[in-house]
Amino acid sequence: MSNGCGTIRLTMAQALVRYLAALRVATYDADDRVTGDEPLFGGVFAIFGHGNVAGLGEALFQYREELPTYRAHNEQAMAHAAIAYAKTNMRRRMMAVTSSIGPGATNLLTAAALAHVNRLPVLLLPGDIFVSRRPDPVLQQLEDFQDGSVSVNDAFKPLSRYFDRIYYPEQLLTALPRAIQVLTDAAQCGPVTLALPQDVQTMAYDYPLAFFKPKLVSFRAQPPAKEDLQQALTLLKNARQPLIVAGGGVLYGNATEALRKFAEKHGVPVAETQAGKGALSWDHPLQLGALGVTGSPAANALADHADVVIAVGSRLQDFTTGSHSLFAQAQLISVNVNPCDAMKWHATGIIADARLGLTALSDGLKDWRASDAWTVEATEQAELWRSTVSGITNRREVALPALPYDGEVIGAVQRSSNTSPLTDIVVCAAGTLPAELHKLWRTTTPGGYHVEYGYSCMGYEIAGGLGVKLARPDRDVIVMIGDGSYLMMNSEIATSVMLDKKLIIVVLDNRGYGCINRLQQACGGAPFNNMLEDCLQGGLGAPHIDFAMHARALGALAENVQTIAALEAAMLRARAADRTYLICIDTDAKRTTEDGGCWWEVAVPEVSSRHSVQVAREQYEHAQLNQKL
Repeated sequence: MSNGCGTIRLTMAQALVRYLAALRVATYDADDRVTGDEPLFGGVFAIFGHGNVAGLGEALFQYREELPTYRAHNEQAMAHAAIAYAKTNMRRRMMAVTSSIGPGATNLLTAAALAHVNRLPVLLLPGDIFVSRRPDPVLQQLEDFQDGSVSVNDAFKPLSRYFDRIYYPEQLLTALPRAIQVLTDAAQCGPVTLALPQDVQTMAYDYPLAFFKPKLVSFRAQPPAKEDLQQALTLLKNARQPLIVAGGGVLYGNATEALRKFAEKHGVPVAETQAGKGALSWDHPLQLGALGVTGSPAANALADHADVVIAVGSRLQDFTTGSHSLFAQAQLISVNVNPCDAMKWHATGIIADARLGLTALSDGLKDWRASDAWTVEATEQAELWRSTVSGITNRREVALPALPYDGEVIGAVQRSSNTSPLTDIVVCAAGTLPAELHKLWRTTTPGGYHVEYGYSCMGYEIAGGLGVKLARPDRDVIVMIGDGSYLMMNSEIATSVMLDKKLIIVVLDNRGYGCINRLQQACGGAPFNNMLEDCLQGGLGAPHIDFAMHARALGALAENVQTIAALEAAMLRARAADRTYLICIDTDAKRTTEDGGCWWEVAVPEVSSRHSVQVAREQYEHAQLNQKL
């Protein structure tokens, strides 16, 4: 309550929640005009325990109308959902996540790493041990006899862009603004952890009322420096065969229109990373498709012949660069808000917002264009690849016991709606599917392709799908997931049913870790401990898992199908259903779409008694010669 002196007495937890609820972000129309505002935080995911239920739990109840609280079934999963919510909102809106101390807190660590790698905002609020230490050691407390100040929450320090532990209620006055600055900073964006000792959560303080005034949070766009721009322009004006690599920063920086205009004006083809897919419509004449290890032959072939590569908003991860063997002969320009990313691999860096950077480059180039022959070749290769994708994904049936493969399943999913490239959002993270989706999934809109391939975390998919649906309730959210990832984490099926946030989940069951099994054998290894049939077993043998039955037990509708035609029919039922709907289909564990010819460095043993490993080692050493370091 207010004491009439411009302050209000609140517990630390109440002050934290009230501050978050007061933050707003501007909304825009299609012409980038401000139309109003909405909450910066879309809500809080919470699993309560003794470390947060009395303090933060009471505060969240008090402010539940302003800041909704969502209950989940697993701490890692709810953090994945929160991260997916932020990714879907292009980092302009986000969520907070709170757990108890001990295992609840450490369950958040994997998600914190995922957010850090992907540069995505999430506010983590794990409960912590008593500051007073009077009841030490409390339930679930880690005792470090060399450092009495340590708790399990110290493990968040290397995984957080900003970490703080609140020892006094008044520390919120500086900690919260710092946290929000990091969460909304384009260059430093990532997970923020505020560890909340359970006794401090309940302590009261006379906070200034001004601290809780509604505040419109701004997202600043950094323009390029003239010196950086001039160096890049000098390179580009002498280029004849340039290529743009569109990364996630194109989407987060609202630069998709600037990218399209740049490509068309200057005749420069575009290839996409996993994070950048959807930056340019799949059917644009200059769209070469996926780049890198999971890329298309068209994009990779032109990348190998490019004389200048313009990476826009990309971390230049090894799957994009082919472990630095792809476009090794090209000169590199990197447009990125993060200086460390902009300067990677001897690039001519432009430290700038993607939209402002591309616009400034285009203005500086004036009427310059890439070689006509290069642009023509790019459009021809792009058209050839689109035709190839159509052939791969078109319906074809195989006679049982032969099984369909992932590419055919992707085609069936998209054929089940005439507007799929415009209205569907596909969610995936790990296994065989990211490579197939990167090549084959068609989307015309930014955000229609949601694949977490920075940390590539098995188990992200269903939880991430829930976060996507919370952000885009009007879209069909299709989670495509392998049996391995499904078994890693699936509990949020029940949460999606409880919240009435319908997901369509397509499980591709290849009876094991098919992707790693193929990698194992490509490195000369024997098939071992990946496919269920190749694992150590008891007398009952490899299990047959009924995923549809399991999903029904969690409250979803579900069915098993055997053929592509049956899958298409099931997808129609799923789209019409009133709740989460799971479809399971057995798929071929060995067959994949032909790769794009890009190498990936996976170290092979120098010493082995297996001839196949020895051969793989020779091939590995030969491939290393193509790296540009």
